[in-house]
Amino acid sequence: MGLSWGYSPKVEKYIPLGDYPADRYLIIAQQTIENLGWKLSHISESGLIAYTGISLQSYGEEISIRIKLNFAVFKSECIGIQLLFNDYGKNDLNLQKFFDEFEYVQFHLKDVWEERLAKFHEHIATQDDQYFEKSPLAVKNKIKNVLYLFIPRKGYLVTPILLILNILYYLLAFAMLRNLYQQIVGVYMDPIMVVGIKEKVFLELGANSRAPVLGGQIWRLISHQFIHLSYLHLFFNMYALVYIGLMIENKLGSWKTFAVYLLSGICGGLISVIHHQIGYMAGASGAIMGMFGAFLALLISKAFEKNANKALLISTLIVVAFMLLNGLLGKNVDNAAHFGGLIAGFILGYLLYNPVLFKRSVPIYWRSITAFLLVFAFGLGVMLFSPIYQVKEYRQLQEEFIKNEDLFKKVYNINWAMSKEEKLKLVKTCAIDSWKDNQKILAKMQKLVLMDEDRADLKFRTKLTNRGLQIGLMMYKDYQLEDRPLKYKIQQKLNEYVTFKMADRDQLVIWD
Repeated sequence: MGLSWGYSPKVEKYIPLGDYPADRYLIIAQQTIENLGWKLSHISESGLIAYTGISLQSYGEEISIRIKLNFAVFKSECIGIQLLFNDYGKNDLNLQKFFDEFEYVQFHLKDVWEERLAKFHEHIATQDDQYFEKSPLAVKNKIKNVLYLFIPRKGYLVTPILLILNILYYLLAFAMLRNLYQQIVGVYMDPIMVVGIKEKVFLELGANSRAPVLGGQIWRLISHQFIHLSYLHLFFNMYALVYIGLMIENKLGSWKTFAVYLLSGICGGLISVIHHQIGYMAGASGAIMGMFGAFLALLISKAFEKNANKALLISTLIVVAFMLLNGLLGKNVDNAAHFGGLIAGFILGYLLYNPVLFKRSVPIYWRSITAFLLVFAFGLGVMLFSPIYQVKEYRQLQEEFIKNEDLFKKVYNINWAMSKEEKLKLVKTCAIDSWKDNQKILAKMQKLVLMDEDRADLKFRTKLTNRGLQIGLMMYKDYQLEDRPLKYKIQQKLNEYVTFKMADRDQLVIWD
């Protein structure tokens, strides 16, 4: 059994008809398909289309037979996205099954030719022979090689433009990163510095991030859709974009496809802003999931012939479920954008495709205005009701707090050779004044809008400050007295301080 590889794995075989009539060949092929349990979607004078059933080995292939000149062209092509870009021999197996059954059917139909011919010609007289140009995989079949994916044409206009823009944006980001790295050649950079450089570049290019967006930089909700963080990130997103673009643009229309892409990406970005309190997000996956959502809306709206619709719906649901599951299990995957884009795309696709809503005919301009208003209202709600966490300000105050906290460690350097005045001065500076300064810092922290983890951190630092200041006041009083009556109690408090600091810090890290 041979494996078929490529963007859209398929198997094609040209069968010379010779003196064999085309109508008789199609009658045998139709009966063969029925015997195999495949669902016939269309049959006309120039050929037929059918779909295989769903099984553990397959979630749908399109079977087509086209009569071209004196040949019958048999093709089995995968419907959904195939992992690792191969069909695992499914198409070749369909080919073998078909021709094995074809010989059996040919023998058993020899006595009923006239009756079957009459029914066949009566049926095809009512069929649209141009259906092949409208079938779900019609545009995909015009893609001769990978270069064709970049060429805009009727029914495939917006998708290649989006493809090219994403690639160009990636090349721009790559050039900026390389330029920065060249400027610091020979300088040692730890992993944190490398991450910082990448973050700086991607934020300058327009990556999505909660604080900037809620601060007014709403253009990031569009620009982030064209930014990719690695070659593989770009490759897999563009693979999915081309696949779904070939499936829906021919049916939905180019400008509607563009609207779904852009508006779904915006909604996915808004969900990311709500979900991710820190960090930056980038990629076209939210917009692409929106296109998958729109495709599901087309299928729910029965945009294709019944059998084609069923096969496409099942295969698409499997693909979408896999993509969402992969996002849930993967690290650094913005699944919030995936879900947001998918839901938005479904709503937008249904709204833009269906002329009848709630049993009333609605003109396309009203449906378009409604689509834009829904996205605008959602965005306005996010902007108005999402808190802007003051993460940067909190981190700056954290650094000041830690410097004062480190001063407290100097009390362990007190020794018997120091004078009473030196000891008191050291305790006042490092164990009293430092913690009082931290109390002022805590007061500033409490006025900030904080994330949950920062609130937990603030609670921990407040308890730590109270313990530290209590120890400092006890030490100052103890060194004022000659016999140092509080010495053992101070030691006990210091041990408790260290235990609390380690235990509470561990809890904070686990909670986070």
